[in-house]
Amino acid sequence: MSPAQGSTAQGARARARIEVTAAIKDAARRQLAADGAAKLSLRAVARELGMVSSALYRYFPSRDDLLTALIIDAYNSLGESAEAAHAKAEGAGPVRRWTTVCEAVRTWALAHPHEYALIYGSPVPGYSAPDTTVPAAARVGLLLIGIVRDAHHGPGLGELPLPAELRPEAERLAADLAPDLPPETAMALVTAWAQLFGLVGFELFGQFNRVVEDREPFFRHAVTRLAQGVGLTEDGGGSGS
Repeated sequence: MSPAQGSTAQGARARARIEVTAAIKDAARRQLAADGAAKLSLRAVARELGMVSSALYRYFPSRDDLLTALIIDAYNSLGESAEAAHAKAEGAGPVRRWTTVCEAVRTWALAHPHEYALIYGSPVPGYSAPDTTVPAAARVGLLLIGIVRDAHHGPGLGELPLPAELRPEAERLAADLAPDLPPETAMALVTAWAQLFGLVGFELFGQFNRVVEDREPFFRHAVTRLAQGVGLTEDGGGSGS
């Protein structure tokens, strides 16, 4: 075999592996939608694809490896959607940039409920997410931190109260997440992050049924309040950095 033929064969094998990996993930997502993450089974995925289990294990050695791949894909898909929406809001005020990202999170979740449940729903029994999921999981949070950071180093943020007993925890959070932001801002960001996904989860999992009817404006109002809660104002004006 000539070098050119060897390169062509190697490229064909790589493409085939990519295609089979994608097919395995698609089948696993269908299983998630039908039965939930806790019942994900490599044997069932292999059976749907007409593969023997031993062949599938060459792509994903265990259920946890497949789950991790699905989780990273879901986080990246969510992150890409939020980043694309934020890019379209370039030049807008900080509150509008913040609400745009939050609305993109909600839109993605409503379009991908089973993937959202995988990353923000109940933990999967027996599964512990490895550190390799962290970069993808951080994308939305880093985007929101960046909006607040721009305001802090630019026009400024509004003053935020912080009880004295929480200052050590706030200082730890700031050191871990955003050392260039005030501790009270870091504390407020973590609070807003939890509330954002709580709002989305309540809508997605039915807790708003027979409670909140006009959900889109409700959500927009709620995340605008979250923006104010981290010190953002529409014109970016505040106490300065």
